[in-house]
Amino acid sequence: MIRVDLPRFDRFDAWRDAARRLAGAGIAGEHIQWAQEGMQADLFGAEPIPPSGSIEVLASHDFLSLAKTVGFHSDSERWALLYQALVRFQHNRDFWGNPADPLMIRLNALAKSVRRDLHKMHAFVRFHEVDNAGPRRAFAAWFEPEHPILQAGAPFFARRFADMDWMIATPEGVACFDGALRFLEPQVRPDLPHDASHELWQTYFINIFNPARVKIKAMKSEMPSNTGKTCRKRS
Repeated sequence: MIRVDLPRFDRFDAWRDAARRLAGAGIAGEHIQWAQEGMQADLFGAEPIPPSGSIEVLASHDFLSLAKTVGFHSDSERWALLYQALVRFQHNRDFWGNPADPLMIRLNALAKSVRRDLHKMHAFVRFHEVDNAGPRRAFAAWFEPEHPILQAGAPFFARRFADMDWMIATPEGVACFDGALRFLEPQVRPDLPHDASHELWQTYFINIFNPARVKIKAMKSEMPSNTGKTCRKRS
């Protein structure tokens, strides 16, 4: 079994690169395990991804567009389904776009659910204004989407609120913006009632957005050890 480890962010790009190599080497889907962040390693080990083979692998713009959307779904089978579609696409493109094909029905349903979740995120994220040491206004929000859509949904806010500093925390991770958009590992959610005052958000925002004020030991005790990135204020 070949195990492909996909990162928390940029998952689709990682899947696409691995899928191209695997399909090019003629590897059948049943011999691939698409492992996501946090998935337990195989106790018996796994084979490495083989080098690219001699088979040319092609994908249309429509294929990649739908596949990227499906990649933001929470279904654990999504990567295997997309690989199945990619292999089929090499030999029989008639199935692609056929609304009666069972695989297309499944993929379109996943994509529709992701688009609906993105719409909810764009419509219902509620920002709380927080104190900020810099000249720009700053905001923070917590949102719990149905699917891991943070990386897909955050650019909307970067375009709409480009003149503000903001962060959106989700169970998947944190998006923060101070002129540049960055994605961080998940943080501990503040205990906020529905009518929470801004004081809790201000504390949370400072801890995420101003590393100079963070108590490093306390912060590390609550964070994954491989975070490796901080969200820095511009000087």
